[in-house]
Order: sequence, then structure tokens, then C-alpha cells
Amino acid sequence: MPGLDSLIGKSLTKIVKDSLGQETTCKIEQRLYEKHGMSLTKAVDEFPKLDLVLRELFGTSAEVIEKQLIQSVIVIEQSEKGDKKWIVIEDSHLTKLILESFGDDDKKNIMNAVLDRPMIISNILEQCNIAQTSGYRKINSLIENGFLIVDGYEIKQDGKRVNKYASIFDNIRIQIEKNKVQVHVQPTKKSINNSRMIQVLTGTHHLVTAE
Repeated sequence: MPGLDSLIGKSLTKIVKDSLGQETTCKIEQRLYEKHGMSLTKAVDEFPKLDLVLRELFGTSAEVIEKQLIQSVIVIEQSEKGDKKWIVIEDSHLTKLILESFGDDDKKNIMNAVLDRPMIISNILEQCNIAQTSGYRKINSLIENGFLIVDGYEIKQDGKRVNKYASIFDNIRIQIEKNKVQVHVQPTKKSINNSRMIQVLTGTHHLVTAE
């Protein structure tokens, strides 16, 4: 799924292989191919399909396994006030990806531009004063990595629908403690609600049939 799950999934594939071992991973990959015709990497992006295979192989233990795997990437911070969740990034690869994206001025400006309202790409580039060639490349990178998601569309004069894009984060906080950089992110409410992986962590996950 695009967005938060796609971003988490960038690290989850390696963690599955490292945590479950080669033999078990091979069984998962074989069943994914038989059942859905896809690789583990692809199934991580379509988490409900991976969920079904894990439940098939591990039964009632699958949810515990999923939770442990996801918590190797992110941990939800407990908050006593407000309903907006802060997430601590535990995986170094994902931490690096977030820092690199927000460390790029153009990418940071792009994500800031769509914090309050979704926009079509041409308007984002115009507002951020970014050249089209490099701008489209950077926006596509943000979409691919899950930082930007489709949020509605605009109908042009020729009747063509053009997607609008929004950021998955409301805020980001970077802390340095004992020479260790720790990244905390606050996803939008919509990103939280659309994330199957967050549902697993919060216990609101329910099995559905993946087509």
C-alpha cells in the first residue's frame, strides 16, 4: 500500500529475512508466488497478502511475529495527550532515508508545500520554484518511497484527471543522544488510518481476504 506501509516496507523485507532465517523465508516466498504470483519485496508493499501467507504458515502466532517484525522498524510512542501518534524510527536504513529526504532542500520544500492541502505536481513545482526535470524526478522519488500519497484529483480543461498529492507526515523531530541520531515522525491521521502495519501494532488489525 502506498504511503506509510510502503515506507516501512523499505526496511521490512531485510528484517523478515534476517529474523526468520533462510529456510522459513524461502517457504514464505514460495507460498507468495504460488498464491499471489509475487515476491516478498512486492508482498511487503501489499501487506494484506503477506499477512494471509504468514497466517497460513504460522496460524495464531502470525500476529505476534508480524508485530515483532514491524517493531524492528518503528515503535509507536505513548502519548498522554492528543490523538496524534508519534512514531520512533528504529531501523537505521529507514532513518537514513528520512534524513536524506528532509536534508534535500527541494524535497523538504515539496513536502512542506502539501502539508495543509494536496496539490497537483505542476502547482507544487511552481510554488516551490523548482525546475520541471529535476522536480518531477524528486517528486517521483518521494512517491516511490511513500513520503507522498495520492489524495484526490483535479479535472483539467481537457477533462483529464490529474492526481493531487499530500505528505504522509504532519511533523518530524530529530534528536541526537550520545552520538546517535533518532528520528521521530508524526504521520497524518489519514496515513495512520490507512496503514495495515500500524493496525497490527495497535491491535486494530482484522484479517481480510486479499484478492
